[in-house]
Amino acid sequence: MSQVAVNLWHQRMLAFAGMCLASVCAQQLARRGQVTPHDASDVLFDSLLILDAAQTEDIYQPLSALVPGLKVLLRQLDAPGDKDVEQTRYVIGMLQLERRLAKQPQAMQRLGEAMNQIKRQRDEFNFTASDVIANMAGVYSDIISPLGPRIQIQGNPEHLRQTSVQNRIRAVLLAGIRSAVLWRQLGGKRRQVIFNRRQMLLATKELLHAIGQLPEPNESTDA
Repeated sequence: MSQVAVNLWHQRMLAFAGMCLASVCAQQLARRGQVTPHDASDVLFDSLLILDAAQTEDIYQPLSALVPGLKVLLRQLDAPGDKDVEQTRYVIGMLQLERRLAKQPQAMQRLGEAMNQIKRQRDEFNFTASDVIANMAGVYSDIISPLGPRIQIQGNPEHLRQTSVQNRIRAVLLAGIRSAVLWRQLGGKRRQVIFNRRQMLLATKELLHAIGQLPEPNESTDA
């Protein structure tokens, strides 16, 4: 399905949904030690290594894997009293870290160089998926965590003690921050959640409809 993100609001909501998906994946990993469906985390890992996409939707492929994030976003916008507080806290944490990252050009440059190196490791040297994820987690620990404040992940201690789970959580959070960077680049601002909720909600519904997850949205119901 091509040309889904047909306007700027669609592109912004894809990026915002990337943050929401990262919060879902981090929560599931911490609680259950795995992500369901599996491709939800894979699309995030892949998004980190797509460095020259022609359009926003090319970063999140297949778009169907982004559906859990879009549905979280829909609930947050359409039913303000039905928010998952933990997921919201994770998204806010990603936005805070992205703001700190944006104010440190050297850290941003190091992040870009690290992603290029990991992409080469995967594409040219055939590193295993677990090694690629471990290296992404290392980038998060080395470059993002020192920016503070750290995102405190809650979950089952049995899972949180596992190195593989720790690596996947850090990698999905890194992907969430990458989505936050993209959202800002597309003109996204936190105040839009209050002042442009209608546009955000309609664009989210249209994206879900285009992916086959919602009937045709009715703009008149979004007031």
